[in-house]
Amino acid sequence: MNFLAHLLMGSQSPQQALGSLLGDFVKGPVQQIALPEEVRGGIWLHRRIDVFTDSHPLVLQSKARISPARRRFAGIMVDMFYDHLLARHWEQFADLPLAEFSQQSYRYLLQHPELIPANAWPVIRHMSENDWLGSYAQLPHLHRALDNMARRLRRDNSLPGAVTELEADYLSFEADFLGFMPDVQRFASDQAARLNAGSPDLLLPSARPSA
Repeated sequence: MNFLAHLLMGSQSPQQALGSLLGDFVKGPVQQIALPEEVRGGIWLHRRIDVFTDSHPLVLQSKARISPARRRFAGIMVDMFYDHLLARHWEQFADLPLAEFSQQSYRYLLQHPELIPANAWPVIRHMSENDWLGSYAQLPHLHRALDNMARRLRRDNSLPGAVTELEADYLSFEADFLGFMPDVQRFASDQAARLNAGSPDLLLPSARPSA
């Protein structure tokens, strides 16, 4: 899952929303991260969602749709494709309109700038200034996002033009996403309830991941 999906499923408070996004930027055991408990809780939830997503049959099916030439980037591509599809089907999965949710998310993310690691700050700043979350619904913006990502990788990678693969088999990717999304929302809701009911046990050094 990418930024929009993680924020949708991890935005129960400003600090938890920040953690749900920082899951891609901070490393190491969540219990040892030097951030407030609510932020670490968002990171924990992000990681749980990623593990669930990476092993889900419909996500694996979407990755298998990626051409052999770009297969090494299938995870990145499907994450971005799914954020686009989430934005297109937003009303089916969220209560707030996408524009309102996006602005709320930017406020949450920027509410505690002192908690944002240096490697995450440029991304969060550009995201809020250019409304990345709201723009995901439009394919030209998705093209631009993946092509920009390609330029940050080593030279001569095959990622440029990756959105053409979504366009060529749109209905299949869409069907995968629509089948997957209710499953991951249920999982995220269960994990968030577990976190909020017993976060000290989950986030202390003695805690161990469980299935």
